[in-house]
Amino acid sequence: MEKVRTRFAPSPTGFMHIGNLRSALFEYLVAKTNKGDFVLRIEDTDQTRYVEGAVEFIYDTLKICNIEVDEGPLNGGNFGPYTQSERLELYKEYANKLVESGSAYYCFCNEERLDNLRKEAEEAKVPFMYDGHCKSLTKEQIEEKIKNNEKYVIRQRMPKEGKTSYEDLVYGPITIENCLLEDQILLKSDGYPTYNFANVIDDHLMEISHVVRGNEYLSSTPKYLLLYEAFGWESPIYIHLPHIVKEGGKKISKRDGDSTFMDLYNDGYLPEGIINYLALLGWSPADNEEIFSLEELINKFDVKRINNSPAVYDVKKLRWVNAHYIKRLTIEELLKITIPHLKENYDLSSKTEEWLKELVSIYQNHISYGKEIVEVTNLFFKEKVIINEEEQEILNEEGVNNTLEVFKQEILSISDWNVDSINQAINNTKEKAQVKGKMLYMPIRIKTTGQMHGPELPNTIHLLGKDLVVTRLNA
Repeated sequence: MEKVRTRFAPSPTGFMHIGNLRSALFEYLVAKTNKGDFVLRIEDTDQTRYVEGAVEFIYDTLKICNIEVDEGPLNGGNFGPYTQSERLELYKEYANKLVESGSAYYCFCNEERLDNLRKEAEEAKVPFMYDGHCKSLTKEQIEEKIKNNEKYVIRQRMPKEGKTSYEDLVYGPITIENCLLEDQILLKSDGYPTYNFANVIDDHLMEISHVVRGNEYLSSTPKYLLLYEAFGWESPIYIHLPHIVKEGGKKISKRDGDSTFMDLYNDGYLPEGIINYLALLGWSPADNEEIFSLEELINKFDVKRINNSPAVYDVKKLRWVNAHYIKRLTIEELLKITIPHLKENYDLSSKTEEWLKELVSIYQNHISYGKEIVEVTNLFFKEKVIINEEEQEILNEEGVNNTLEVFKQEILSISDWNVDSINQAINNTKEKAQVKGKMLYMPIRIKTTGQMHGPELPNTIHLLGKDLVVTRLNA
């Protein structure tokens, strides 16, 4: 088998959303599972949608996620340049070859004529399709129009009879009637290629063996195949990935403001957790394991286990996966993804480094992403706590007032405020108030924190400080 080569070919139109990153990951896995090359190509031919700095975001995202690029704009290779705007002469050359062979033609139709055709199609309630008006222009007519500086595009001459078929590794055999394929534009009037045309030229010249992309291209792939046929080239193997949809079934979209990788990363999700979760969107390993490193993923990955049903983006599942990686962090790593969020939301001027370290440490097993630390620790940054109805019912139970009074006296008697002395105060309360288990710990936790559940109670009380604990017990 020839060397497996895949490519990630994003357009620099903003931050990378999770659908893009999932595609990059699967393209990387197809290559690395087969000891092949993973190529990065920047598709910037649509200059109207170009966003300043977006190329850097692409580089940064791949680097942060440890998805190593074998060839690309930054590290070069034998098939460059790897940015499409630097390959314009190539596209013109190959478009002209197609015109010479009769597989493409010059089209001089102006926007007014095309708009009228679109309007007619809309009124007839049929999909718009270019009518091939310029297909039969003579050589002399074309030369005259070019001489008069009339703007033109180059269109692909599609067969209008028969079918075009191919085998997709995920969706199986796909067949499209040729009469449904429009004479698509290959080269625009500004000299830039269209997405479809540039892809075919670049994939062939860069020796891409497997094209991995979203299933929205399933029905347009025959257009690509007809271009390969027109040039006499062998087409690559196609792997179309299922859509990622929200719980309501709507497709995840950058334009709809759905989470980008950087949104998640800036909120304190770990790259390893995000990559692990994205691998599970549309694919599952044979052993049904759900937590694995990128290296383990390369060893487990099998294209045959990609599902063709839409993959549901479930934030709860993402957090569950990410929590596994949060638990593995060192305290220094944990501080890096949590302290910035605490600083942004609370006044930490009176808090020592040691206090913050202990705070973050006791919540390591209680958060699933960095920013969540803000929500779970708000009890440390306010004077009063709000008791809800369920919690109040526990406080209303017989004997609870006595337990809390005994505990308060024990707290007041502590001279050396530390976790051990607080633990001793709880044990003394257990003996003196004759309570244990839920009826010992829960009333104390509710009264001092306003919560029924949380980290180790002595540690929590220690961080709250003696004065605030007494204030809340008196409330």
